[in-house]
Amino acid sequence: MATLDGQPAPSFTLSGSDGKSHSLADYRGKTLVIYFYPRDNTPGCTKEACGFRDLHDEVRKLGVTVLGVSRDSLGSHDKFIARFGLPFVLLSDPDGQMMAAYGAFGEKMMYGKKVTGVIRSTVVVGPDGKVLKHWPKVAKAETHPQEVVDFLRQG
Repeated sequence: MATLDGQPAPSFTLSGSDGKSHSLADYRGKTLVIYFYPRDNTPGCTKEACGFRDLHDEVRKLGVTVLGVSRDSLGSHDKFIARFGLPFVLLSDPDGQMMAAYGAFGEKMMYGKKVTGVIRSTVVVGPDGKVLKHWPKVAKAETHPQEVVDFLRQG
């Protein structure tokens, strides 16, 4: 996937774990971190979510909102949030349309085999709706949240 850096962020409208509908337009004028992950309650996804949880106060102080996106149901999200005390909204993208628009769904290597699925990735969308930073493939779920915060601090 080519980088989305500098491109307008693809619009979306998805249901969130807070019971509300969320769209890109809702965040106009704000900086937004959207991280895409394969599945609730799996080891890598849990480490990544807990990393964003642990850095959440700092992210909020920077005036940034974090959204997590997976294909899981809102019910699954609710359990994931409750189990790990996640302080941010998780969006449900059951058909993967938003993920595909952001390059977060497609062919990837898993245990040496090509498979089609969710590609762990992250975008930072600026107040003008353009992508400030795109990580098209996150290699280390446990250290990635700190990498995102380091980028946000530079801004």
